Amino acid sequence: MKPLLLIDVDGPLNPYAAKAQRRPAGYTTHRMRPTGWTSGKPLRVWLNHAHGAQLLALAEVYELVWATTWKDEANEWIGPHLGLPRLPFIDWPQMHGRAPDGTCWKTQYVVDYTAGRPFAWVDDDITARDHAYVDRQHPGQALLRYVDERVGLVAEDFAELAGWGGGGNG
Repeated sequence: MKPLLLIDVDGPLNPYAAKAQRRPAGYTTHRMRPTGWTSGKPLRVWLNHAHGAQLLALAEVYELVWATTWKDEANEWIGPHLGLPRLPFIDWPQMHGRAPDGTCWKTQYVVDYTAGRPFAWVDDDITARDHAYVDRQHPGQALLRYVDERVGLVAEDFAELAGWGGGGNG
């Protein structure tokens, strides 16, 4: 069985905090209205279409899963722009709630979802506390990869994911 690759959208795929509100090189601007977006203007999302091919290449060694507040809507709003097939998603029991040990609110649910299965996770909210929690609570192998929300996924991230996933961690 392949390890899971848990993919956050905002930060890793959408570097929403890029310097001076300028779209990073290689990204295109998309305007979206996911459920719950009630602002008058559509949400601005920057996506790098090359990430789709890079994620599909990782699908050779991983099972790809959305681990984002977009939940299943990532399949409607994000995946098609990147050329991704419909992916499973983590249906968070509660979003942005309290979390144990000062971790990201997602971490406890990531551990539950993976149920001991090896996984890699890319997110802009990962800290040392999340690493420690996963080390204590998850019996399988795990790679937690922090991605800077000002930059998004870069070549080094994809290289580390490919090496870890292809290194017999599944």
